[in-house]
Amino acid sequence: MASKTELEHFFATEFPQADFVIEELGSRSATIRKCITEAHLRPGGTVSGPVLMEVADAALYVAILAELGLVAMAVTTSLNFNFLRKPDSNRDIIAECTLMKVGKALVVGEVSMYSEGDQEPVAHAVGSYAIPPRN
Repeated sequence: MASKTELEHFFATEFPQADFVIEELGSRSATIRKCITEAHLRPGGTVSGPVLMEVADAALYVAILAELGLVAMAVTTSLNFNFLRKPDSNRDIIAECTLMKVGKALVVGEVSMYSEGDQEPVAHAVGSYAIPPRN
């Protein structure tokens, strides 16, 4: 297990380009926030698809590291993504991840993403991560 403080330190030192805020950690779960700026929008005034995919992948990574500890070389092996509705361009994206299976070599999780304050998700993803062997 890794604490919020340990994860924040890990991302600040090992992955400083990570651009999200860890909001909450739970049992096999994590919630992160992506602060949306003009740079994250696509034509039509909505949050771009690649940004939403980045947020889903980051939420999975945070939940996995929180559950297993700082396994830096855990890597994405799949990400199935569904766009459900147009995100609000003036609100942050909140991503809630739940780990569905935590194995020795593979972790599977799902992520629901919301425009801050909305109850209906804007996107949903299911992804898996390969976990390197540990000695």
